Amino acid sequence: MALHFSRVAPAKDELEIWSASERGFSFVISNESTSGPGLHGRPGFVASWRPIDFNRPAIKIGGSPFKTFAEAENACEAMLAHLTK
Repeated sequence: MALHFSRVAPAKDELEIWSASERGFSFVISNESTSGPGLHGRPGFVASWRPIDFNRPAIKIGGSPFKTFAEAENACEAMLAHLTK
């Protein structure tokens, strides 16, 4: 049950956003910083999820922002496992 994240914006774009979907859920990881181009927030990788079939806002995964993309990806995997028990 591995999520396969793909970059949403082209590499030349200043936004760093990746998405993946599996088993009716959508996951997004964004890289945020306190200043400069891109998304602003606490520095790090913010992970969130939402059901695909419902028009609901995304829910931030606990522990966000993470220091590395791999940590955010692992948090998404754990949330998917929890949601599909």
